[in-house]
Amino acid sequence: MSPRDLIYRLKRSLEKIKISKKIGIIIFIVVVFLYYLSPYMRSSSTINSKYDSEAFMKNRLLELLIYPRDASINFNANIKHEPPYPDENPFKEFVGNGYIGMTLDNDSPIYIKNDRALSVPVYWFPIVELIVEGPSVSATVVNYKTGISNRYKVFGNKLRSNVKYYAYRALPSVIVQDIEISNPTDFPLFAKLKQQPYKNHAWSMYNTRTIKIADYNENFSITSGISTSTSKNPIYGVSIVCSKYPSEVKISPHGIYQLRVLISVEYSVLKQTSEFTIAKPLLESKSIEHMMNILHYDVEKTHINIWEKLWNTGFSISTSKAADVLNGDLINATMYYVLSSIRAPTYEISTPPAILSQVSNSLSYVEGCYGANYDTLQAQALWPKPYSLNDINNAVALWILTLEKQGCHNLVKAGASGVAQAMVLSFGNFRFSNQHLEFNMHPKFLHRDYYFRRLNYGNMTHINVTVIVQEDNKAVISVAMDRSDKNYYACDGGCLDDPVLLGPEYKTFPVKITDPVTAILYITYDRKHMEDLRHAIHVKEVLEAPAHEHHVIALHKHGHHLGGLPTFFWVAIGFLIVIFHLFLIKLIYNEYFIWQEKSKVKYGDLTENQINRTIVF
Repeated sequence: MSPRDLIYRLKRSLEKIKISKKIGIIIFIVVVFLYYLSPYMRSSSTINSKYDSEAFMKNRLLELLIYPRDASINFNANIKHEPPYPDENPFKEFVGNGYIGMTLDNDSPIYIKNDRALSVPVYWFPIVELIVEGPSVSATVVNYKTGISNRYKVFGNKLRSNVKYYAYRALPSVIVQDIEISNPTDFPLFAKLKQQPYKNHAWSMYNTRTIKIADYNENFSITSGISTSTSKNPIYGVSIVCSKYPSEVKISPHGIYQLRVLISVEYSVLKQTSEFTIAKPLLESKSIEHMMNILHYDVEKTHINIWEKLWNTGFSISTSKAADVLNGDLINATMYYVLSSIRAPTYEISTPPAILSQVSNSLSYVEGCYGANYDTLQAQALWPKPYSLNDINNAVALWILTLEKQGCHNLVKAGASGVAQAMVLSFGNFRFSNQHLEFNMHPKFLHRDYYFRRLNYGNMTHINVTVIVQEDNKAVISVAMDRSDKNYYACDGGCLDDPVLLGPEYKTFPVKITDPVTAILYITYDRKHMEDLRHAIHVKEVLEAPAHEHHVIALHKHGHHLGGLPTFFWVAIGFLIVIFHLFLIKLIYNEYFIWQEKSKVKYGDLTENQINRTIVF
């Protein structure tokens, strides 16, 4: 067939298709429109898909945070999303045991002790980072009661991870990271693991090698060298042993992958670099030994038990809605940071018996603690917001200094157990003095509820003290013995009344104010000593403390001075508002119909033309 015949047949075929020109133009416009609109349609589809993915990740993360949220509500934990939500405290995540510590940043170094805080960085980076391609959402939970921080993460491919971080209390050289990755999908997924490389300029005589440790089926890396991280600090000889782990892991369909990364750190102060050659074998031997010892313990359970014992002595305060007022979230966070920066020799496996005996004596001898004329709840300098590691270290150093200089040096020597006790004593300005315990908080500050739990009066006696503001805005004190080895007695301000025998049931005392101001409560096991106090406390006048002003209580309960008015007041206000509106409606109704009646009388006898002329003119 010739080209001419082909063109002729094509032309005849097109002539058979009877399409009007208008329909053809419309089809052409629609095709062009769809062609140019398709990128936007694809983009919109991608955006919707992205929003669906984000919603999925946030919902799964919310599920993971159900149990931590209960602890957060009670101020026993802090939850911080990345980035933080507006209603969250952006407190710095930190774990420590007084010997070593770290933040939870991927580039966080290990921090070691200098004077009162864990403030010296060793630029070896312990955090094992989990890397998965695509978007993700995450939140970190610092649990104050267990000393464990969890980082929860949900990825766009539906992988979920939970990494636990803690500086082990029983073996203070050890940092633990427990990694758990779950795959809810029907196909295998992959994740990468990596640490930040060390900084060359912060080390000298640096060496790293792979070793085998007895009873382990895995390899470890051991790193030794001299850390010269800052010029103002002494140089440190350091040895670090770390678990080897794969660079990439496969998570089976509907499977869970678990990995424990252990890090053991030993260090010592060196006067000069030449000393490291002698110190190195001993440091390496100790770091390896701690790694071997950890096999014999249920690490997480032991760690949690120790932290729970550190919190045996505790404090709670009613939540205030007033602006810039100290509440339980900052109090518990500050106590956690301080305790994380202090060792607990009572619970450490390697503490020699002689040191344990010294610690026990320090916990028993508390004469003079706490000796200031103010309670620390009123000392604003002790409560900075812990938004950075520098804030944490400054707060820790100031707290330890304050306790040492206010008569609590023996408790500070006892380690974390003693520091927790001293801090709680300072909150209420409690003081052990000459055979008795005084409660020296000024009555004007008792406008909130306070709960002092298990104050140690010797090793065998624990005292609970509460302050409750009643309906009449007067505060009362209640005291009970958590446990005791003998009879204990109490009296209120001035000790004019007979001593009251304390027991497991709460005994209530009024808050009294004396002139001059003295303690509002005395507790002792010596009844004769308490009877003598009434003659030794020389006061001019003893009166029951007046009720707090209503606007002060309302400010804390409701956030403003007008809150908390009686229900009858608000009912009366509502009733008056309703009556006013009914009166207003009746007035408008009457005025409208009176005008209608007047209009009928005025225009009723006029003709239509007269009415029109009347309206016009």
